[in-house]
Amino acid sequence: MSMREAVEMLVRAVVEHPEAVEVTATEGERLIQVEIRVAPGDVGKVIGRQGRVIKAIRRLANAATVAEHRRVTVEIGP
Repeated sequence: MSMREAVEMLVRAVVEHPEAVEVTATEGERLIQVEIRVAPGDVGKVIGRQGRVIKAIRRLANAATVAEHRRVTVEIGP
């Protein structure tokens, strides 16, 4: 499973409109940039209270790439 697929699976589980979820990933040698797009009403659900949900997604993404010595950035937009 790729990083894009893993993040997409996590985000789809949280939102009310999973069909509107779009995740793109740009992979470099040391960095993977993941961008999440969701329906405007679902942005708050992905961020969570005090940013807990997005922080958890970021932690899981980074933990998955530790063995490869890579970093992951995860950004969200409407």
